[in-house]
Amino acid sequence: MPSPYREIFAHPGTMAFSAAGLLGRLPAAMLAIGVVTMISRLTGRYGLAGAVAATLALSSACLSPRISRLVDRHGQRRVLRPALLGSVAAVTGLLVSARQGLPAWTLFVFAAGAGCVPHIGSMIRSRWAALHRGSPRMLHTAYSWESLVDEVCFVLGPLVSIGLSTQWFPEAGPLAALVFLTAGVLWLTSQRATEPVPHPREQHTAGSALRSPGLRVLVMTFGVCGAIFSSVDVVTVAFAEEAGHPALAGPVLAVYALGSGLAAGVFGLLDLKGAPSRRWLLGVWAMALCTLPLLSAGNLLALAAALFFAGMTIAPTAVTTMALVAQHVPAARLTEGMSWTSTGVQLGIAGGAAAGGWVVDAAGAGAGYSVPVGAGLLAAVVASLGYRRLRPAPRRERVGADDAEDRRRVA
Repeated sequence: MPSPYREIFAHPGTMAFSAAGLLGRLPAAMLAIGVVTMISRLTGRYGLAGAVAATLALSSACLSPRISRLVDRHGQRRVLRPALLGSVAAVTGLLVSARQGLPAWTLFVFAAGAGCVPHIGSMIRSRWAALHRGSPRMLHTAYSWESLVDEVCFVLGPLVSIGLSTQWFPEAGPLAALVFLTAGVLWLTSQRATEPVPHPREQHTAGSALRSPGLRVLVMTFGVCGAIFSSVDVVTVAFAEEAGHPALAGPVLAVYALGSGLAAGVFGLLDLKGAPSRRWLLGVWAMALCTLPLLSAGNLLALAAALFFAGMTIAPTAVTTMALVAQHVPAARLTEGMSWTSTGVQLGIAGGAAAGGWVVDAAGAGAGYSVPVGAGLLAAVVASLGYRRLRPAPRRERVGADDAEDRRRVA
């Protein structure tokens, strides 16, 4: 392991909570694509499959920031375990409804309830922030590592989920995601030594972290970016089906994540200078422009190559986004701030999944890639219009006071 990565894992407990985070984040890459595969195989309706996946993402977008705010106040263990129970019940109901062929509205009801699945990535990054709050260089490496873990999940997740649902039985992919989520949350919340110190209610009187103008820009931009990711998933499943190789959808999507993961690993080794806001804007534009080759992919091999290069733009932009969140959000609301960014992505995922499914049903899989292309260009426009709110980035308020309060509580 390169030296910067050895340094971040020198702290006791870091390897364990990062490993638990990997396990708990696999469902983020498995559940939505598993639901799309399950419903499309059981009903043959990609529009319905995309709409149910969109409902799940929209529910997560609504519920996750509230869960994260409770985590900031009360701690991860006290909040995540009850939230896990709710998500397990809802996803189980979704699987039973699909298997029994119950009316379509039951799928939407249970998908809406599944939104209490916690954003494990935000929980892990808040642990890194608590350990390396005073070292931007170490945080850069830690966030790059977690982006690499994200992409490992998005390499393995679709492969496992689609593979299980196509080779075993349609519900197998979402069912495996539920098992991974349960194991990951229980393992993470058993690790109390690295859990960030919760902040009491009185430190949250200023309201939501979303009051920050800079955070709003990040959330809106990555909200549109979420439509890229989900529409690529839905359209690629249909593209592989039209090509006569439905089981290859997982490997092709894994190549997309592989490109991002490789970029994350290299990005974490760099000691970058200059304003993060400028790197972020360039990254969003790169994401937009690299979706254009998807329109000309005529077969699965060409599609995989195009997705690999498009994926290389994702992780560096996401890492820089987390660094900007840490600059624009007070320490007492950091988990909430990170979750708002994930919420923006989930909102975009909701729209992108539905739009991708509708375009595929109406015009075929080839035309479906117009959805991620349009979303990418829109994200670049939003980022350009909001760039001035990120430059120069203000320092988080009360960092010194929060650090002193944390030390007093630990003592």
